[in-house]
Parts: sequence; structure tokens; C-alpha cells
Amino acid sequence: MQNFMLNITLQGLETETRMQLLPQEQAVVKELETKGVILHTFIKQDMSGVFMVCSAENEAMLHEQLALLPYYPYMKIELSNLRA
Repeated sequence: MQNFMLNITLQGLETETRMQLLPQEQAVVKELETKGVILHTFIKQDMSGVFMVCSAENEAMLHEQLALLPYYPYMKIELSNLRA
């Protein structure tokens, strides 16, 4: 498994849509935490996105898991590989 640091910014997500999707987003995040995909989450001070530490076999598998998130289509993701 590889660890990744993600800098995620939400773009083009209206407040109303964001609030409607929030309960489902939180449920999927909890599921990914339980599966060991999401290791740590830090919400940005301005609430424009999050920093995440994630674990996956590779970058493609990570994106496959993240695509389950309702906010995924609105995410700009900067990804860095981390050393173990």
C-alpha cells in the first residue's frame, strides 16, 4: 500500500448543493475511513476544502475509491506520494 497526501479544493459547488450532498458525503467518508482508505482528514480554515492522508495500492485505485464521494466531481485534487 502507498500513502498519499491530498490537497482538495472544492470548485463550482453551490452552497445549496453542498448542503444537500453533505449527509451522503459524510457517510461515504466514514465508510472510506473504516476501510482504511482515508487515514486523516483536516478541514481547511476557510472551509474551501480539505487535506487528507489516504492509503491505496496506487493512484488509480485511490481515485476509484474517492469517486464514490458525492463531492468528487467538484474536487480539484493535488496529490503527493508520501514515504512510509
